[in-house]
Amino acid sequence: MTVTSRWVFLALSSLAVVLSLTAWFSATAVMPDLVARWNLGAGEGAWLTNAVQIGFVVGALGASFFGLPDRVAPQRLMAMSATVAGVATWGMLVAPGLAAAVALRLVTGIALAGVYPPSMQLMATWFQKGRGVALGTLIGALTLGSATPHLIRGLGGGLDWRLVLIAAGAMGLASALISAFALHQGPHPFMKRAKVHLGQVGTILLNRPVMLANLGYFGHMWELYAMWAWFLAYGRAAAGAGLDLGNASVLTFVIIAAGVPGCIVGGLLSDRIGRTYTTALMMSLSGLSALAIGFTFDGPVWLFALVAMVWGFTVIADSAQFSAAVTELSPPEIVGSALAFQMGIGFALTTITIWAVPLLAGMAGWQWAFVVLAPGPFLGVWSMLTLRRLPEAARMAQGAR
Repeated sequence: MTVTSRWVFLALSSLAVVLSLTAWFSATAVMPDLVARWNLGAGEGAWLTNAVQIGFVVGALGASFFGLPDRVAPQRLMAMSATVAGVATWGMLVAPGLAAAVALRLVTGIALAGVYPPSMQLMATWFQKGRGVALGTLIGALTLGSATPHLIRGLGGGLDWRLVLIAAGAMGLASALISAFALHQGPHPFMKRAKVHLGQVGTILLNRPVMLANLGYFGHMWELYAMWAWFLAYGRAAAGAGLDLGNASVLTFVIIAAGVPGCIVGGLLSDRIGRTYTTALMMSLSGLSALAIGFTFDGPVWLFALVAMVWGFTVIADSAQFSAAVTELSPPEIVGSALAFQMGIGFALTTITIWAVPLLAGMAGWQWAFVVLAPGPFLGVWSMLTLRRLPEAARMAQGAR
C-alpha cells in the first residue's frame, strides 16, 4: 500500500458519505413547503427530521446486535443502504400525507445507519497512523452531506421543492455506485470484532471512564442535530424581524458546512493536546454560541454571522473524539457494545431537542429558542474534564488524554 492509495480511498469514501448523507436533511431543507402542503403544525413538521434520527438508532443498534457488519462486506452494505436511502427520499415526492412521509423518513434513517458506521469501519482498515485526522475528515463529509440540501435549495432560488428531493435521491444512488465499485477493505482488516450483547449494558454503566466519555457525547448530541435541523427556521425568523441575512438557505449551508474544517482541526488538536481538552474547548465555545446567538437576533448582521460561524465550526468539531475515547477506554470484549450504546442513546437524545426547539419558539418566539441547547455541552465539558483527572485517561490519544 502506498501513502497515496490510502488518501485516495479516504477521498472516495468521503465522497460516498457526502452524497448519501444529503438524504438526512433533504426534507428539512424543504420543510416550509411540506408544512404548507400537508397543513402541518411546527410540532408535526419536526417529525420529518425526528423520524430519521429514530430510524438511525434502530438501524445502528439492530445491525450491531444481529452482527450484520460481520456478515456483509462494509462496501456492499454501504451500497445497498445508500440505494434504499435514495429511493426512500424519492418516495417523499408521492407521499400522500404526514404518516407516509414519516414512515419514509424512518426508512431513510435505518438505511443511513448502513452507510456511516460501515464507512468508519472501512476507513480503519486503511489507517493505523493518522486515524484521528482521517476520522475527522469522514465526519466532515457527514457534515457536508447534511448541509448540501440547503445549498441546492439556496442556489436554486425559486427551485421547486421536488427538485431538491430528486437531487438528494440521485446522490444516494451515485453513492451506491461508488461504494459498490470503488471501495474495498484496506491492508489492515479486522480479524475479529466484538459482538454486541444486551447483557453488557450493565458493564458499560459501571465503567466510570467510559460513562464519562459517554456523558460528554450525550451533551454534544443534545445540541448538535437540533442546531442543524432548526437553523434555517431561526435565520428566517431573524430575517422576518428585520435582519438582512440574504439567502437563508445558502447561509444555513455555510453555517453547517463550517463544521467540515472544524472536524479536521478537532482531529489535529486531539492528537496534540488530548481528547479531553479538545472536546472541552469545542463544547465550551458551542455552548456559549447557543446562548449568544439570541443576543444577535436583532443584529448587527456581521455579529450574527460571526457567532453562527463559530457555532457551526465548533458544534461538530469534537464529534469523532468521543467515539475514539470509548474505543480506547473500553475493555476489548465490550468495545462493540460500548459504541452501540453511545450511538443509540446519543441519537435518541436528539429527538428531544429537535422536538423541543420549535415548541419553545412557538411559545416564546425564535430569539431565545436555542437556549435550551446550552446545558448539553456544558454538561459535556464537566464530564470530559472530570475524565481527564482519572488515571485511566492516559489510555487516550497515546497518553495525551
